[in-house]
Amino acid sequence: MDTYAKPDTLMGAALAPLDSTRSVGLVIVFSLFIAAAAQFSIQIGPIPITGQTFAVLLTGALLGSRLGAAAVIAYLIEGAVGLPFFAGGASGIVRFLGPTGGYLVAFPAAAFVTGAFAEHGWDKNYPQAVAAMTLGSVIVFLGGWAWYAVLTSTAPVAAFQIAVLPYLPGDVIKIALAAAVLPTGWALLKRKASGK
Repeated sequence: MDTYAKPDTLMGAALAPLDSTRSVGLVIVFSLFIAAAAQFSIQIGPIPITGQTFAVLLTGALLGSRLGAAAVIAYLIEGAVGLPFFAGGASGIVRFLGPTGGYLVAFPAAAFVTGAFAEHGWDKNYPQAVAAMTLGSVIVFLGGWAWYAVLTSTAPVAAFQIAVLPYLPGDVIKIALAAAVLPTGWALLKRKASGK
């Protein structure tokens, strides 16, 4: 089966060969990583600043498109069924109907896209890693912005000012940090493989 992480992703290369047991284990571990990142939450309005985007984009880049999206979907299911995995320890399917619902629904697509770019080598150098994660972040923001505008019947420009604009500086920092992990990880893996 080709549903496992490809060896051209960082985790795929580090843990190769990935069988079904290791793949399922990675999905579970990374779903918990996203849940942990969600607990770093600062409320600045109807939508909190969290570490979720950082974790979602990094999960996609490390695991690749399929496993990355699977880990995010597992996280969303875990939170929806009642585990306190959403921002600030929240849970329940009702979270998908609130002001953060658009972001949550966009997370799997963001992880998939970021992972797809990683599978094509974009995670091996910093500028391309930043670009891949920026594209993933745009998907998250578009989902969050659109849903917030519909949910609150707010004009698009006003919704942008509430649901996107205050979060852009923090997102730049998250992307910069997450993208730095990738080429560093590849360099460490290459050094280990060469025995240095």
